[in-house]
Order: sequence, then C-alpha cells, then structure tokens
Amino acid sequence: MGASAYWAAAGLNNRMAWRKRNEEIIACTACPRLRAHCEQVAEEKRRAFRHSTYWGAPVPDFGDARAQLLLVGLAPAAHGANRTGRMFTGDRSGDWLFRALHKSGFANQAEAVSQTDGLQLINCAITAVCHCAPPANKPTPEEIRNCRPWLSGVIDDLQPRVILALGRVAFKAVLDQAYEREWLSGKRPKFGHAVEVASDAGPHLLGSYHPSQQNTFTGRLTEEMFDAVFARAQQLLLAKRPVRCQGERL
Repeated sequence: MGASAYWAAAGLNNRMAWRKRNEEIIACTACPRLRAHCEQVAEEKRRAFRHSTYWGAPVPDFGDARAQLLLVGLAPAAHGANRTGRMFTGDRSGDWLFRALHKSGFANQAEAVSQTDGLQLINCAITAVCHCAPPANKPTPEEIRNCRPWLSGVIDDLQPRVILALGRVAFKAVLDQAYEREWLSGKRPKFGHAVEVASDAGPHLLGSYHPSQQNTFTGRLTEEMFDAVFARAQQLLLAKRPVRCQGERL
C-alpha cells in the first residue's frame, strides 16, 4: 500500500469511528436526571427561541475527525448546544470560542449559530466532560463518570498532540485521563489560566478559564488572554519538536 492510500484508509477509519461514537453518544440514556432536564428545556424553551426546534438530546462531538488539537469543555448550555445540537453553538461562550478559533486558524469562520451555518473546524475537535446540559451547569460526579467513556474514546481515536481544557472541571477530567494512561506521574498540577503540562508519553496539556459570561463579563478572562492560549496551541502543533513548558517538568 502506497503512502497516499495508507493515509486515505486511516482517514476513513477515523471518520467511521467518529460517526459510530457520535451515534452512540446521541442514543445514550445513562443519566435519567440529565435526559429529563434536556427534554424539559426543549419543550418549555426560552422566549427568544420559542419558534426554534430544540435538539434536546446528548450533544455529539464536533470537528475534524483527524484533529491534533482536542478541546474539552464542561457541558452543553441549556439554550445553546442543547438547542442547536452542536457543541458551543448558539450561546455567548461559543461566540468567544469560535472567534478565537477563527483568529488562530482552527476554524473557517468566527460565527456559530446552527448546524447548517457552514462552520468547519481545522485540525481541531471539541468534546465535553458531560454531553447533556445539566441543571445549573453542574453535573454530578456520577454523571461525569457515566460520560467518561466518551472522553476516553475520542482521545483514543484522535490521539491528539495537544489537549486544551476549558475550565476547572474539564482540566480535572483531562488530568484523570493523563494519570490513568500514565502520561503523568507525581504531584497533580493546579488549574489556572494558560497552565501547561508537558509529557513525554502523551499530548501536551493546556488549561484555560472557561469563556462563560461569569468570566468574560467580569474581565477575569479577556480576549487577549483567550487568544494567547490558542496561539500557544498552534505554536505547539507547528513546532518540529515538542515544546516544553517553562518550569519544573511534572
């Protein structure tokens, strides 16, 4: 098999695995509380979206099935991804995220309003710790555990070079994966904006404040801070050799 045929076959396998996992995510009923909440929100709707048809089901992963950058968020927003059916689409957090992705070359456009808006991610994929919108944006530990196989699966399939966790809960979930897979050992690093964790055995890990209104409206997260994290991710992917973070290696 020639090189071009090999990579074509690899790409097909990735897309098939991606599609199969997303079908299984959408059909998941492991968390009755979350399913009931998503369906209730989809029926009652927000006044601004009263004429919209809500997705109201677990939200699948989104992006490039061969991505080297994997973004991990917390969960779909009740009137964002739970409405549109696509990660980070249709809410203010998504406005911030896709603007930054477009600016850094990971998306073909900055707007994300629906599944049919033409948005495509470039060498980037988005998943979440929890695939259903939780009440008050707070999934229980059990609900996070129930969704953990989906996170493990997308990491196994993509084998990303960089994983960027958006928020403290996502950062913890990524670290749990890293220690379980023995990418890391020793003391667990603390979460913070632009924190980096280098590993010989696995991907380079990055952390960022979540682009929630709580962070963006208060100035805790600025556009410059958010852009810098994605610029760093692009730098890591473009480097010929793995780029080590400064300071003590964990």
